[in-house]
Amino acid sequence: MTRDAASRPPLPESVGGMLEDFRAGFGLEVRAWHAVGGDLIPVFPAGASGPPTAAGRRFRVMPAGGPPLEVQVEAQGNADPVAEVLRAALERTCELAGRIAAREGQLSERGDEIGLLFSISETLASVLDLQEAAQRILEEGVRVLGAEKGSLWVYSADDDLLRLAASVGGDDTREWIPVADDSSVTARTFRSAGPVTDGIAHPSEGDGDGERNGETETRVSVPIRHAPASGPARTIGVLNLIGSRRDARSAPGDRRVLVTVANQIGAALEMHRLFRENMARERVAREMELAHDLQMKLLPPVPSIPGIEAAARVFPTEAVAGDFYQIVPLSEGRIGVMIGDVSGHGFPAALIMALVMSAAEIHVEQGASPAKVLEYMDRAIGDELESTEMYLSLCYCVLSPHEATITYSNAGHPHAFVVRPHGRHRRLFATDPPMGTGKPPYGEATVTWSRGEDLLLLFTDGLSDTLARLRRQSGEELVLAAVASHATRPAADILRHLFEMSAQAIPSMPADDRTAVIVRTR
Repeated sequence: MTRDAASRPPLPESVGGMLEDFRAGFGLEVRAWHAVGGDLIPVFPAGASGPPTAAGRRFRVMPAGGPPLEVQVEAQGNADPVAEVLRAALERTCELAGRIAAREGQLSERGDEIGLLFSISETLASVLDLQEAAQRILEEGVRVLGAEKGSLWVYSADDDLLRLAASVGGDDTREWIPVADDSSVTARTFRSAGPVTDGIAHPSEGDGDGERNGETETRVSVPIRHAPASGPARTIGVLNLIGSRRDARSAPGDRRVLVTVANQIGAALEMHRLFRENMARERVAREMELAHDLQMKLLPPVPSIPGIEAAARVFPTEAVAGDFYQIVPLSEGRIGVMIGDVSGHGFPAALIMALVMSAAEIHVEQGASPAKVLEYMDRAIGDELESTEMYLSLCYCVLSPHEATITYSNAGHPHAFVVRPHGRHRRLFATDPPMGTGKPPYGEATVTWSRGEDLLLLFTDGLSDTLARLRRQSGEELVLAAVASHATRPAADILRHLFEMSAQAIPSMPADDRTAVIVRTR
């Protein structure tokens, strides 16, 4: 149930600003309600009315001293990543606002410092670039806390270094500090996870320490900590403040404020990290989807050729695959049929697959014999296979409605068959090792072929492995049995049946790309 606009309680400015920045910055549909009793009262955006819808992602945050806030986020794609970042930022903002309100009496004389905390929250909500946010926060911190210089260091787990994120008023020459550096006060503060006040100058350190005209500057180093909702708190950086432009205040009070400021900075840094990770995952997902669409367009449509009935399909395990096929009309009514399986998965295999398909299309259309086609392809892509330490199993067959034989070359492809009536089959044994492991010239073989009765069946091990049970060979046997039992049906129906079987199977080994080609002559 919802109430009208006249009964709306006020929405905190920092929360409203954060909602507006996320809405405008990411093109999202963001709405919010205060939960009062059993009612939902619209509070964002201005003039909004009505209850939440079923679309997008909903979550609730609990502001201190106010009613629960119900938030709904809708996006063109998956709203979960951005909604999760917004939820974490709102919860942290509400938590900090509650802490500040609880200490308002105790810290009433320190209005500037409290304003600094709110300023950090506003910066967190409005600035999504980490470097810009760190610089703004540090500049405001140095001004409000009366320091002369300051530096903000962020921990990089990849190389175990503290990296300079922002600097004010200093002549820092180092961009990074090893965490294990015992000569660095910044590194020692990070390791100890506790504040350090030091009046001893270390002019050679270059991380915000220094000595000016023989005078020692006071330095306060505070670890930047982040306490997740679950799990222990961890140190993610260090805040250094050097020197003072005003009379000293009580050390305990200053230290408490500094620790609070550092913790707020920690929340800002963590929010940026989560945001970058979520956006990176979304970007990778979009790029993989685009790569999948492009690769599927590379696979040629099955041509319509008089006297030839053919069907083919590739089903990638990941967004992109290393399997491919070619069905190419040749002169005198003949047809060239090729299947290939690049070792490996994902983008590396897909890139090699694209090169192989380009080479295959060029050389197959020239009408050369199967052995010559493989030899030409090896010359074109052999160096690439060797440099990437990958290999390619490939079978190329040439058949004709007018001939009683199939001529083929098989470079280590295990699943190539002529399926005959009454469940019989003939394996097209390898004439050569996989491409990338051997050298030309390539061999060639011929098998008998009965027009209108026999089926050419080529598939990759991803199809048979998906169907395998206790032993790997059982998957191949199931494929052959399924084709034999449906041999009188159209090639497209047989292919559809195979992929329906694989979709329903529970694999007993890691999945691989699935590809199959079926050809019959009339």
